[in-house]
Order: sequence, then structure tokens, then C-alpha cells
Amino acid sequence: MKATPQQTAYTLLRITMGVNLLAHGLVRFPKLNGFRDWMVDFFKDTPFPTALVSGWATVLPFVEFGIGLLLIIGVFTYRTSIAGALLIIILLFGSCMTEQWEWAGMQMIYALIFVILISQIEYNKWTIQKYFK
Repeated sequence: MKATPQQTAYTLLRITMGVNLLAHGLVRFPKLNGFRDWMVDFFKDTPFPTALVSGWATVLPFVEFGIGLLLIIGVFTYRTSIAGALLIIILLFGSCMTEQWEWAGMQMIYALIFVILISQIEYNKWTIQKYFK
């Protein structure tokens, strides 16, 4: 069960990104209404309809939590990483529409991490998914 340095690094990166996203969702659960209200107010000067922003703000913490949890435990890592990358694309678009360039820069780093997780999937050794096969 010895792992290569690449497999160890991949696993640690996968878990780190998972913890990040899981925590993003987790901290928003108890203040979901406030988070939703903040997002609606924050996006009021964009072309996005209020109902769309409100719905997205309600769903976003659950999406972040779910992607994070799946990355941590290593289930469907390839598909989960693609879902994470798509999430970052959506968040990046929102950041650009509100001219939050610092946020956009940080989200580009997240995108790069997902590129690594997707393109280096062959190093995904430590996962509970192997027990489902």
C-alpha cells in the first residue's frame, strides 16, 4: 500500500480543496438567509434577475458542501472535480460581473487546482471509491 510522492501529493491536494469547499458551505448553513440577502444586494446592479441570484445563493452552500465532502472522501473524484471546475467558472463569471477582480484572481487559482485534479487523476490512489467496485 506504499504510495508514490505524486499519489501522496494528489491526495493531499484533493483533500485540501475538499476541506476548503466543505467549509465554505458549512459556515453558510446557519446564516443561509443572511447570505442569500447579502448576495441579492451585492448583485443588484448586475443584469442577473433577483430570483436567479436568490435561488443560486440558496443552493450554493449545499453545492460547495457536497463537492467538498466528495473530494475529501474520494468518491467520483474525476466527475466531482469537473463539477468543482464548473462551479468555479460560474463564481468567476459572477465576480467579473461585479468587478471583483481580487475574487476573480483567487478563483483562477481554484480553477488551476481543479485542472491539476482533473488532469492528474491517475494519481488518485487513496480513496474510498475503490471499495465500491
